[in-house]
Amino acid sequence: MLRRSSTIHQPNLFGTDFLMQLDPSDPLLKLAAAIPWQEFEESFSIHYTATTGAPSKPIRLMVGLLILKQLENLSDESVVLQWKRNPYYQAFCGMKEFQQKLPCHSTELVHFRKRIGAEGMEQIFRMSVGLHGESALEDVVHVDTTVHEKNITYPTDSKLAIKIINRLNKIGPAHGISQRRTFVKEVKSLRLDIRHYRHVKKRAKAKRALKRLRTIAGILMRELRRELPQYCLFECYQRDFLLYERVLRQQQNDKNKIYSLHEPQVYCIAKGKDHKQYEYGSKASIASTAKGNLIVGVVSHEQNLHDSNTLPEILRHVEISRGKAAKQAVCDRGYRGKREVNGTQIILPGKGLKKDTRYQKDKKRKQCRRRAAIEPIIGHLKSDYRMARNYLKGAIGDRINLLMAAAAWNLKQWLLAIFWLFFPWQKLQIYRIP
Repeated sequence: MLRRSSTIHQPNLFGTDFLMQLDPSDPLLKLAAAIPWQEFEESFSIHYTATTGAPSKPIRLMVGLLILKQLENLSDESVVLQWKRNPYYQAFCGMKEFQQKLPCHSTELVHFRKRIGAEGMEQIFRMSVGLHGESALEDVVHVDTTVHEKNITYPTDSKLAIKIINRLNKIGPAHGISQRRTFVKEVKSLRLDIRHYRHVKKRAKAKRALKRLRTIAGILMRELRRELPQYCLFECYQRDFLLYERVLRQQQNDKNKIYSLHEPQVYCIAKGKDHKQYEYGSKASIASTAKGNLIVGVVSHEQNLHDSNTLPEILRHVEISRGKAAKQAVCDRGYRGKREVNGTQIILPGKGLKKDTRYQKDKKRKQCRRRAAIEPIIGHLKSDYRMARNYLKGAIGDRINLLMAAAAWNLKQWLLAIFWLFFPWQKLQIYRIP
């Protein structure tokens, strides 16, 4: 357990104030002044002890690094290095003097994310929504789903079988077990036979190779079960062996298949894209305001649900994050079958109701056209805010990455508003006629 660090700063008598050397109108400093850091200090301090353990890094430093990481689309290693080089990053994280050393090791960000969990990220997201005030309290929201892809390779049955064999061959030497045979040379030749699986004349040979790989994996697993000590088998490897058996038994058209050994909860989702027929990850629901394009609700689903069945959870999160329920939710045709969810009217494209007037039909048509504005928001989340590929592990990693990406989008919208407020001539220069 770590001991909470002191937030008291000891000034340097021989140096000048760090903030006096920076531009006070910089949007990043304006954002640092608007964020309620004290609330994070009070909320996250319960994860630390008061007396025992080594002193931890300041909470504002760690929260600031997580926000900068998502804002600038950086990895854990890169954001720590950029913090050392950029004085505005240091001022954003509460430093009073320029630091010439790295603030922390990149792995400490991993430990901090685990420490505060998805509940802490939820608080950061609610803070990003609250910064916008009344503009986040619109009655109409846009709702859509996307696939939050995991960091896994393209799955095939043969690739999973080879990975299982390689893992099993490492267990024996680790425990001093001399295996009768490792099948290394045979696996190499079988790998070559499987390359032509899609070729019509060589498909039968590839199927025989796949069957042989599964047989080899079963032989190795049964041998390890006989040779390993019972306590080691049940405490360390029993869960992994059950997972391997499930992978080796699954067939092509089975439901709830396992596509990755280190991410077994991944689903295969087809969204009808021409360039990407199948995506492997989890389904995520996103809700944005109709006029301000602010993200007011995000939910990561642990199951591959139909879009219409995701509405209750996403609308509940909208109400929790901003303290006000939405009166109308505009969706696409994938949400057919729902007209009202928890008091929120669901508007779908298509023919209006018989009781609707001409004005109401035109209004709904315009709302459905305006709903397309959520599509570029999803595109920016994936290209600019680390949602294209999720490197965080597990279902909780999906929630954390999604919440931080949405928080980064809201903070970026706040930064853009501040930029045009303090630098209005920049907008004129963009449209200036040469």
